[in-house]
Amino acid sequence: MRLFFIKYFVLLCLFCSFLSCKNEENEPAEASKENIQKTEKSYHEKYLEEIAEIKERDSVSTSGMLKIEGGEYMMGGNSQQARRDEFPQHKEKIETIWVDETEVTNAEFGAFVEETGYVTTAERSFEINGKTFPPGAMVFDAENPQAWWKFKEGANWKHPQGPESSIEDKENHPVVQVSWYDAMAYAKWAGKRLPTEAEFEYLARGGKENQIYHWGNDFEKATAFVNFHQGDFPVSNEIKDSFEKTAPVKSFPPNSFGLYEISGNAWEWVLDTYYPNAYSKLEQRIDGYFKEYFNPQQQKVIRGGSFLCSESYCTGYRNAARMSSTPESGLEHLGFRCVKDAE
Repeated sequence: MRLFFIKYFVLLCLFCSFLSCKNEENEPAEASKENIQKTEKSYHEKYLEEIAEIKERDSVSTSGMLKIEGGEYMMGGNSQQARRDEFPQHKEKIETIWVDETEVTNAEFGAFVEETGYVTTAERSFEINGKTFPPGAMVFDAENPQAWWKFKEGANWKHPQGPESSIEDKENHPVVQVSWYDAMAYAKWAGKRLPTEAEFEYLARGGKENQIYHWGNDFEKATAFVNFHQGDFPVSNEIKDSFEKTAPVKSFPPNSFGLYEISGNAWEWVLDTYYPNAYSKLEQRIDGYFKEYFNPQQQKVIRGGSFLCSESYCTGYRNAARMSSTPESGLEHLGFRCVKDAE
């Protein structure tokens, strides 16, 4: 059921995308076997069914959220650092929504786990070809240039860098090592949802659609506004922004919409399935976002950048920057925030 996990662990370490290999034999027996397999629910479908069973909390409120008026803006790359998947630029119309002021914190996620008993993806063991593998997640290793990311047994949201680490005294840090499924589960319980990719960029821009960064176009001011990596990535970090890894939420000034750490600190999951050519196929969106299958791993878009982003590497803190990861991914620099439709 979770055969793609091993592919994910190996290929993510090499910063490559998944490749799906299928046997296209035309023998009748093989075709019959494939037809039987297609009737079985996928891991993705089963996980979404589990999430659908989560009971919404008794008191759903907009506490800790801001009501952001909708509007139109130009979405897409607007700088020399923009990558191919940020084009073409196009107009998007966003409805008025409520948005979490900050990324979901360890304390907030802990309340969800305590009330529901939910077990995150990284805390679940998995089986491949009859062999059981222990729970764990991906941890960054700057010492190994051949594979910066490595699977670490015992790494999860309570132990972001592995069993020896903890979130003690970090209740107000963004929760990380949570998968897209974990974020979806929390949102269901909270009576909210994840933002669409178009919504996220609108929120990040804060009404300043021509700016490269949420604070303007001057990168020299970055350390005052965003938690990111300064220095020779990844071997040296000058830590001019005062944080080597995650920072407590509200450590940096909010953008013009009043949203904190909308760039840097931790990447954030959004609803959409990732397409490198998404902006060329907007007519194929359903309910305002891409939710159909792109590949067996259902790669999802992540936005906002993290403490590992740098000018020499991913520049993920740019308003238009977009990347992706598989939905079961647990990473020490990846979290989320929620939105709620305005009534």
